[in-house]
Amino acid sequence: MLTQRAEFAVTVLGTIFLFIGVGACGIAVVRGSSARRVLGWFGIFSTLYGVRLFAAVPSAFSLLVGWIITYIIMIPALLFWAELTIGTLHRLFQIMVIPASGIAIAGIGAVLFRESPSRFMLYNNVLVICALLALATASVVPRIGKRYLVIQSRVSAAGTLILAAAVIHDNLNGTFFNLRSYPFLEPLAFALFVFSQGWVAAEKVLADERRLLSIENELAIAREIQASILPSNIPELSRMRISVAYCPMTAVAGDFYWFIVIDPHRAGFLVADVSGHGVPAALIASMIKVAMQSVVSCANDPPSVLRGVEHALSGQQRGQFVSAAYLWLDTENDKALYSAAGHPPLLHWRQNKLERIQSNGLLFGVVPDCDCPVCEIAIAPGDRFLLYTDGLIEPENIKCESFGDHKLEEVVRENQFRASSELSDRLLSELRHWQPASAAQQDDITLIIIDVL
Repeated sequence: MLTQRAEFAVTVLGTIFLFIGVGACGIAVVRGSSARRVLGWFGIFSTLYGVRLFAAVPSAFSLLVGWIITYIIMIPALLFWAELTIGTLHRLFQIMVIPASGIAIAGIGAVLFRESPSRFMLYNNVLVICALLALATASVVPRIGKRYLVIQSRVSAAGTLILAAAVIHDNLNGTFFNLRSYPFLEPLAFALFVFSQGWVAAEKVLADERRLLSIENELAIAREIQASILPSNIPELSRMRISVAYCPMTAVAGDFYWFIVIDPHRAGFLVADVSGHGVPAALIASMIKVAMQSVVSCANDPPSVLRGVEHALSGQQRGQFVSAAYLWLDTENDKALYSAAGHPPLLHWRQNKLERIQSNGLLFGVVPDCDCPVCEIAIAPGDRFLLYTDGLIEPENIKCESFGDHKLEEVVRENQFRASSELSDRLLSELRHWQPASAAQQDDITLIIIDVL
C-alpha cells in the first residue's frame, strides 16, 4: 500500500502525464498527417501512463484498471516509437504491435473473467524488454542511430536510456530476478523521457522557425526580383487606355505580362502563363522577359513573337508548359493582329457585342516549332480588348461552378461604360464574391484591359 505522501506524489505525476497526453492528442487533431501520428500515439501513450498511475491509488481507481492499462499501454508506445524510427527498426516496432495486441486481449480477458491478472504479464514483460533494448541500442550507438532514428539528439538519447533502464529493471524484478524495488523509479524515468522528448520537439520547432524565416526572406527577395522583371509602369499611348491587374497566388508567380511600345500609335501586349506555381514557374516566367528583348524587331508579327519566345524556352521548361497570347494594336491604321499558344481566348467588346477570338496554336513545350495562326481585326473607337490568364475564369463557387466565360461576359456587359481600371476592379471584386469566403486563391491572375479611343 502507498503512504499518503506517496499517493500525493503519484497523483501529481499522473496529472502531469494525463495533461501532457491530452494536450498532445489535441494538437494532433489540427496538425498534418505525419505530425498527427507522432503526437497522437505519444498523447495516447502518455495519457494511459497517467491513468495507470492513478490506478495505483486505490481511492481513485480500481487496481484492475491498472492491470488493463498495463496490458494496453505497450500498443501506443510501439506505434509512437515506430514513428520515430526508419528502416528495419521501424518495421520491427510495427510487427511487435501484433503480439502486443494479442497479449493485451488475453490479459484483459484474464482480468475481466476474474482469473489471475498477471497470467500473461510474463509475455508482456518480455516484449517490453525487447522493444526497449532495441530502442536504447539505437539511441546510444551513434552509427545505429544515424541509420534507424528519425531524430538524433543527446537529450533524447539520455531520456530514452533512462526510461529503458527503469522499465527493464521493473520488468525483470519479480519476473526473472528478485531485485530491490524502487516505487518511483519508473514514473520519474518516464517524466525525464517525456521532458527529453519535449526538449527535442522545442529544438526542432525553433530550427523549423529559423528555416522558415530564412525561406520567407528568400521569397521576399524573389518577390522583389520578379516585380523588377515586370513593366515598371503602364505605357501612355495616344488612342489607348490600358489597365493591368496582376494577382499572384503565392509570393512569386508563373504569370507574366509585357508591353512592346514602338510609338504612341503602335504597341504589342503579351500575356503568358506557366503551368504550376511558385518558384519553378516564376523562374521560367523570368526567362520570358529575356526572350521579349529579342523579338522587339518583329513586334508587329504576333506569330514571330510567339515563335521567338518558344525558341528561348526550348529545352529549359523541365516538363512545364507555357500558354501565351500576343496582341498587336496599330491605332494609326485601325488594325489589330492576334496570335496565341494554348491560351484562353482574347475578348473583343464592340458595339454591344462580346467576341471571343481563338487564334490558338499548341502550348509551348508540347510540340517544338508549332505554328500559331494569326487573326487580323479591324478596330474602331469604343473597342475594348481583354487579355487574361485562366486564373480569372477557373475559380469555383460553393456549387463547384466555374466563374467561366459566361460570368465574365456578364460583368463586362454590365460595366461597358466604366473605364478600363474600374472594370478591372469590378471583375476582381465579382471573382472574390463568386468564391466561398474561406476559399484561398487557387491560381495566379493576370488581366490586361485595353480601350481604343
